[in-house]
Amino acid sequence: MAVRHDVRSHAHEEGVPGTVNLQAQEGEEMHYGQALYPVPSADPNDPLQWPAWKKHMIMFCCCAFSFLGISALLGPATYIGVWSAEFGVDPNTAAGLVNYPNLIFGFGNFILIPLYRKIGRRPVMLLSLIAYAAGVIGAAEATTYSGLMGARIVHGFGSGVCEALPVQLVNDIFFLHERGKKLGWYTIALCLGATGPMFAGFMLAAGYSWHLFFYVEFAFAGALLILAFFFVEESMYFRKPIPPPSSTNSGTHLPPTSSSTTPKAETEETISSEHEHKEQQPPSHPPASIPPRKTLLHQLRPWGATDPSTPWRTALAMPLRSFTYLLVPSTLWVITTYGIFIGLCGFSFNFVFPLKIVAPPYNWPATNSGLHALATLIGFACAVPFLPTSDMLAARLTKRNGGVREAEMRLGVLAGAVLAAPAGQVLFGVAAARDLHWACYFVAIGLTQWAGYFFFTVTLAYAVDSHNASLSEQLIIMSLGKQAISFGFSLELLNWILRHGYLTIVVGAFVPILVVNCLMVVVFIVWGKRMRVATARSWVARYHARTIVEGEGH
Repeated sequence: MAVRHDVRSHAHEEGVPGTVNLQAQEGEEMHYGQALYPVPSADPNDPLQWPAWKKHMIMFCCCAFSFLGISALLGPATYIGVWSAEFGVDPNTAAGLVNYPNLIFGFGNFILIPLYRKIGRRPVMLLSLIAYAAGVIGAAEATTYSGLMGARIVHGFGSGVCEALPVQLVNDIFFLHERGKKLGWYTIALCLGATGPMFAGFMLAAGYSWHLFFYVEFAFAGALLILAFFFVEESMYFRKPIPPPSSTNSGTHLPPTSSSTTPKAETEETISSEHEHKEQQPPSHPPASIPPRKTLLHQLRPWGATDPSTPWRTALAMPLRSFTYLLVPSTLWVITTYGIFIGLCGFSFNFVFPLKIVAPPYNWPATNSGLHALATLIGFACAVPFLPTSDMLAARLTKRNGGVREAEMRLGVLAGAVLAAPAGQVLFGVAAARDLHWACYFVAIGLTQWAGYFFFTVTLAYAVDSHNASLSEQLIIMSLGKQAISFGFSLELLNWILRHGYLTIVVGAFVPILVVNCLMVVVFIVWGKRMRVATARSWVARYHARTIVEGEGH
């Protein structure tokens, strides 16, 4: 069987994590004028060698899980007033049915990410989907506040991994030149989950109970579980040099991969040896050692082989080790970006708009209080044409830089978003304080969500590219950190606004925080590589090097 991608790529990471030499030699496969990285093996079971349709089906399942998980988490924000009346609690207590599952949504990854690192991505995704389905059907059947809270926590726990697994799978099955676009599709699906309140509102408008929302989520969860079982193959793979097939075996002659190394730049020779490029030695395996493609029945096995290089005690210690990634600037930026955009912006929209729009001077019916999600939908739809822009910009700058990619090269696409996000939040706060026309809310939300797409996608791709470490451990602290920040901001959000006013909180307090976080893009563009060099020389990098799995990194 001929390999799909050329295994002769000479691309390699230089001495600094995040600096990749993508120069290609004559005859090698190139994309955007760059060599393939990571360098694929000749093994047909290498996820990098899977056919495009399989990769895209896996991405579809992950994106669908992200959409359903977020929509089930945030959609019921429309029902805060309904739940307040039905369960006899105040609106802030009713909002806890959104806030606390949101917290569990992130903290569940303390368990699920180490689990998929040890036993594989496929079984964890299937088990998570089962837990999610059980939680939403429990919520659909709930008749008390405590019962509903318990069911919401279960489905929040099960679906929380939908924010980590897609990033891991993009890293597993796609090349560097594809990463920005594929993470963009995942981000779009994740963010479109914020339109859940719109669907919940439509159901109320049609005269249906809030229970129907969870029944519908359960139906889609069942369909997705079936799709995932048949199409999401295990992608945990430890890439080793395997000789390409000879011309007698496949008709495709490829030279050995041992020539895929080049000397490091002299300016980076001082980086610690843990991060130096390891030259590939000529493989000693005969061509016959290339394994055959797994059979369909083997691919469908729910349980795969566990990672022998990660003992259970090491996997269980991952959550504690993940806190050290707070010392990695790019990882911390992802955490603050997601936490602020979700906690300050997203929850402001989901909590404030439904309460404002049903009161004078608007007097909308409660059944239409979730229509602000249309603005979110429009904002993200306007971002779709820009999905590949960070990859294209990085490729152009790489070419100018003699074929050497720096992780910061994709950050320039954030220029417009730096201005749009604060402008949208200011407009939202002023509209709420001055009772401006309802269209102002829609413009404000759409503008902020459009900017949020770029920050979500690009900061995440930048963090994955810029630190040579265990992605699983990074994802744990990212999930925990952003959910903790968003939970902290949203827990008393309504009380803060009612006590101090929209201008004071939304504009006076939230916007400066958002501006500072957005302007960090300038810091990383100018000093990002220096920070990567300093991090690579620090004890943090040496500590993280102990948990890097050979062949699993980026």
